[in-house]
Amino acid sequence: MKATALVLGGYINGYSIVKELHEEGVDNIALFHAGRTIAGFSNKINYMATIDKTPESLLKELRKLNEKFDYIVVFPTDDLQVENLYHIREEIKDFCYLPLNPDTVMQSLDKYYQYAVCERIGVPFPKTKLINIATDLDEIDELTFPILIKPSTRVDIVQNVFRNIYLEDAESYAVNKELLKSFIDKEIEFIASEFVPGDDTNIYAYTCYRSQDAVIQNEWTGKKLTQYPDDYGVFCSASNEAPSEVLEQGRALVEALDAFGIIEPEFKYDPRDQSFKLMEVNLRSMMWHRTGKVSGVRLHKSMYDFALGNNPIKDTQHKQPTIHFVYMVHEIGNLIARKGYWKYFKHNVWGGDKRVWAVYEIQDIKPFIYSLYLLVKVSASVCLKRLKIR
Repeated sequence: MKATALVLGGYINGYSIVKELHEEGVDNIALFHAGRTIAGFSNKINYMATIDKTPESLLKELRKLNEKFDYIVVFPTDDLQVENLYHIREEIKDFCYLPLNPDTVMQSLDKYYQYAVCERIGVPFPKTKLINIATDLDEIDELTFPILIKPSTRVDIVQNVFRNIYLEDAESYAVNKELLKSFIDKEIEFIASEFVPGDDTNIYAYTCYRSQDAVIQNEWTGKKLTQYPDDYGVFCSASNEAPSEVLEQGRALVEALDAFGIIEPEFKYDPRDQSFKLMEVNLRSMMWHRTGKVSGVRLHKSMYDFALGNNPIKDTQHKQPTIHFVYMVHEIGNLIARKGYWKYFKHNVWGGDKRVWAVYEIQDIKPFIYSLYLLVKVSASVCLKRLKIR
């Protein structure tokens, strides 16, 4: 049987999957992306196609890829891709390995459901209210400010809606109330959660591959060192450091959700009660998953092996040396945009025992060159914002 790995999405998470599979001897690696992405410049890719955000586009290109390969192992990198795979599952199940549980995946993508599972199994989470009709906004008064409001699912991928809004107090809520109502009128559902105090240096994750026989084949834990462009953004740098509570809570959540594939519960440390509270569960590979690979755990190779009927090798994560996984485009963006960021920049880039760059690889230099173009764009944008020109 002629098989290929297929990575959906060419950003840092997609490129990291490509690197891991190539390092582990996978010869056939395909990429479906939106065009002009970091992974799209890699010399490790031997098949590439451009798709849009619809399941129809994905299905069309999968059928074309199936003409060249008997079996396709799919690696999604965003929530919409997971949803699209779910919607076309019947058409592709005979020639694709799908990293999802069709019985639970759509429910598990909902953050309010994730919090309900936390309550059932005793995993800490912030006090939360579901907002799906305008009158639900009145229940925000039952929460203690500050509050974080975000869509219950990642609709910001396909609709023009904010990813999250931080409400410092009742006055800031009053300013944003009409905006929230306008999105509710468009049938967008939100969750409002009490904000866990602390900055973006307090975010931890458990990441695993759980196969269709309900076995966690491999797992690792780590933490975000900082986020970009602010405390509520995306990965900037990360490390392989995390306490045992993150591992224990992550395992419990993955089992309770009965999820398959690459799964990542993310927690934030709350100093008030010394607990690690769930922020969200990602049902796909997130941006900084290479932290696990460089500390000894081959999640994506495990999934590839299982999909092809082979027994995955059980890995043990190395917590020493301390590894910093650094994406310099975001680090420099933060250095320009965030006052007082220099101390974090120094720690992220020069701290730890070992540093691993997210993109730079001399044997595969084109992705790095393209990332320099992205660095110029990011730097120009944050400079303009800092100068209040934009």
